[in-house]
Amino acid sequence: MVVMDPAGDIAVQQRDLILLATGLMLLIIVPVIALTLFFAWKYRASNLKADYDPEWHHSTKIEMAVWAAPLAIIMILGTVTWITSHTLDPYRPLPRLAPNRPVAAGVKPLQVEVVALDWKWLFIYPELGVATVNEMAAPVDRPIAFKITASSVMNSFYVPALAGQVYAMPGMQTQLHAVVNKAGDYEGFSANYSGAGFSGMKFRFKGLSEADFQRWVAAAKAGGPQLTRADYLKLEKPSADEPVRRFAGADPNLFLDVVNRCAAPGQVCKDRMTHTAQADAAAVAQARNPQCADPRAAKRPAL
Repeated sequence: MVVMDPAGDIAVQQRDLILLATGLMLLIIVPVIALTLFFAWKYRASNLKADYDPEWHHSTKIEMAVWAAPLAIIMILGTVTWITSHTLDPYRPLPRLAPNRPVAAGVKPLQVEVVALDWKWLFIYPELGVATVNEMAAPVDRPIAFKITASSVMNSFYVPALAGQVYAMPGMQTQLHAVVNKAGDYEGFSANYSGAGFSGMKFRFKGLSEADFQRWVAAAKAGGPQLTRADYLKLEKPSADEPVRRFAGADPNLFLDVVNRCAAPGQVCKDRMTHTAQADAAAVAQARNPQCADPRAAKRPAL
């Protein structure tokens, strides 16, 4: 039922879309069920007063009703789907906080980097210098820009009260823009099965006032240790039902290295491997045909 009583504008629009689609489909389903029951009752074998016409085979009025109503509903649903596919695109920055409340000029979204681990969630606030495990917070009525990835297998980041689910995939970065409009404590979890500890892969999302959020950040900075690479590699190992942890800081390049699969020492980052392969291919092309290859593309980037 939390989907029907959300706390964020994106989730509210998604709820309204569910209700609209359900209502439109019920316009067909309810009359069909009612008429089916009515026909079964009226034309029952014991009702000798019912008309019996074995030669009847066509009615233009019935044909028009049968085809026109579903066609109209399909056209409406198609239009709504096309519009909401763009307006509710998770990669699209928020144009508003709520109905008739556009995002003010100069307001900067809260940046949150999300890493799905086995079987826990790591949240990094790069601009605030804090990180948490299985808990995150955000101020009410401030846009949130999530960057999402995974360390090993695919998961799905989902806070039903906030917005729809977005996949977290290893070696890739997905995005989600959302806002929370009501203070409260909400549940978040993975909506994609990812192994033995999946059932405990949950976290708390706290919608706080600006003052409470600043106190939450200050408490994390004051009471938590630094999240070092060594700490992250320990955290990355599979474990279930992890308690909430707070860190006073994290390596600013940690999230990018997780995306590029090079968080551990000695690993070559995926983006550098790609650049090196492209440079090697350009060098081979130039060696084979100096007249056609671009000499600028043959320069191997420094590692």
